[in-house]
Amino acid sequence: MTGTVHRSRYEEFAAYVGDRGPALLRMARSLANNSSDAEDLLQAALIKTFFAWDRIASPNARDGYVRRAMVNTQISEWRRQHLTVYPTGEIPDQRIDDPTWKTDLADVVHRAIGRLPGRQRTMVVLRYYEDMTEAQIADHLGVTLGTVKSTLSRAVSKLRQDADLTIDRATT
Repeated sequence: MTGTVHRSRYEEFAAYVGDRGPALLRMARSLANNSSDAEDLLQAALIKTFFAWDRIASPNARDGYVRRAMVNTQISEWRRQHLTVYPTGEIPDQRIDDPTWKTDLADVVHRAIGRLPGRQRTMVVLRYYEDMTEAQIADHLGVTLGTVKSTLSRAVSKLRQDADLTIDRATT
């Protein structure tokens, strides 16, 4: 009988953060105004998750728990900021950057990925959105590593030639 290795809660949590950290940081960036706020948001959510680690029964529920903690934390922050803003009769002159280009770019990329064939689309999402390695993708999809590499190469090549993305790169 082979003995199973029981990792401490600290080791298990550290392994989880090491594995899922980049994907969770992307989620935090979608909620926060800038990268440093996103890192703070993720850190706060991970602290809350660590304290509840023993109560999260299923390993599949961990991402959802962290995401929910990020959303709740961000909502609380928005509410706190809202209380510090008071109406005034004078509007100060200040330059405000237009952040809509980020949304527009995300929409263009989403549509370009949607135009890829199914297998290429799946591999692009797993590789670049879920941060899976090529070996993990091959294992997950039951294909060879060479298939993953060639499919990703063709997909990225198609994305580079996509007319909408080409126009967007030229205008930004």
